[in-house]
Amino acid sequence: MSQFLEALEWRYATKKFDATRMLPASKITVVKNAFNLTASSFGLQPVKLLVIQDQNLQNDLVPVSMNQQQVADASHVLVFCIEKNIDQSYIEAYFSNVKETRNTPDEILKPFRDYLYGHFANESPEAIENWATKQAYLAMGNLLTICALEKIDACPMEGFNSDRYNELLGLSEKGLSAVLVMPIGYRADDDMFADFKKVRKTLSDAVIEI
Repeated sequence: MSQFLEALEWRYATKKFDATRMLPASKITVVKNAFNLTASSFGLQPVKLLVIQDQNLQNDLVPVSMNQQQVADASHVLVFCIEKNIDQSYIEAYFSNVKETRNTPDEILKPFRDYLYGHFANESPEAIENWATKQAYLAMGNLLTICALEKIDACPMEGFNSDRYNELLGLSEKGLSAVLVMPIGYRADDDMFADFKKVRKTLSDAVIEI
């Protein structure tokens, strides 16, 4: 079995973290870089990652996370936040970065830039939020795999109060909104879920080949 499949077999949605063990800075650097390298629609990266390592704040977040203790006990808590304003200035900043990074001439960039201006100008705020949220799921999926490869335990979460997260973390003032949460760290020795067999469909039932 490849190391990738072995890592995916090893990982599970950690129900109990060892609150005494902290991830080293080198592991967090890997996570941050992997997040930044995640694919995104149009390359626009409408998702920001908030990395929390603050025990008092983590404790405060538990009641607005459906009382999931993992948020308090994890080494770090990752909050995936979407940009609320994907407007012309945001798109222009993207193309400025492309030009600076690749030295691409304006005449090459203009057709795609004009297309994105028109596309997002004609989309409703709800549609843009839905689009951006899908990009957050891409990022979380990528980080789940990276964490597995790095032997970092993780628990992906949708069960939290986004409005209260935005308030407690000051996200609205930054033009952001929390859409996903993922505590990371090391599993506790007595987390019984660590030894449960994975329940998955058979390959023949999960994969269609044509």
